[in-house]
Amino acid sequence: MSNKLWSILGELQSDEYEWVDLSHSLNNSSPYWGGIPEGAVELGTTVFDWGNPMMECLIQTFKVPGQFGTHIDFPGHFIKGADLSEKYGVKNFIYPLVVIDISEKVKADVHYAVTVDDIKAYEAEHGNIPDGAFVALYTGWAKNWPDMDALSGAAEDGSEHAPGWSLEALKYIYETRNAAANGHETLDTDASAVAAEAGDLVCERYVLSKGKLQIEVLNNLDRIAPAGALLFAAWPNIEGATGLPVRVLAITPKK
Repeated sequence: MSNKLWSILGELQSDEYEWVDLSHSLNNSSPYWGGIPEGAVELGTTVFDWGNPMMECLIQTFKVPGQFGTHIDFPGHFIKGADLSEKYGVKNFIYPLVVIDISEKVKADVHYAVTVDDIKAYEAEHGNIPDGAFVALYTGWAKNWPDMDALSGAAEDGSEHAPGWSLEALKYIYETRNAAANGHETLDTDASAVAAEAGDLVCERYVLSKGKLQIEVLNNLDRIAPAGALLFAAWPNIEGATGLPVRVLAITPKK
């Protein structure tokens, strides 16, 4: 019997690597998109309590929208008739992880949308994005959790002001570099200025129309090496879901 996988695990648990949780923790006060009806979140309701003569134990229920907290989106979220959760199995749980850092540009311009030139600059320093990679966009936006107004970049007039992806950058990572999935710290894929100009979330619609996956509202990307890390994502095995809360782990060379 080969113990190779055990040896690999032992190496990954060594001091050379850091294990980082990329998901936000959730409670009944955690923010979610304003279009979801009030009462959609109800975590930890007791339905079988201590002292029940049938069995001495505690059972709770958890009511959540699919797009809640750090979550994964499946194509059917935006594309009618497209694949839903049951089409994606355990081989979709692990990826080479690439982190594109535009946080300094976001400090200067809250509307900044990552460009193809930004990605090419990353590749000039760290090498090309590998086939099947998960490409994460680090903007520094996770610091706004759990303030919903700050997360959405909401202004007094109701407009939103947040960084994110450009359509050209997404086309580059998927059509030139054959990435498998993308992610970001913001509530939406699109930089708010991109969405406002298009009158739609054109970046998110593009990703999902390509049959790709994305994870939104990521955390702790500042702790991840730009190249060389692995991303693990796991979600409940629920059929017919357009999206689900997801626990995301990165194993990264220490920075």
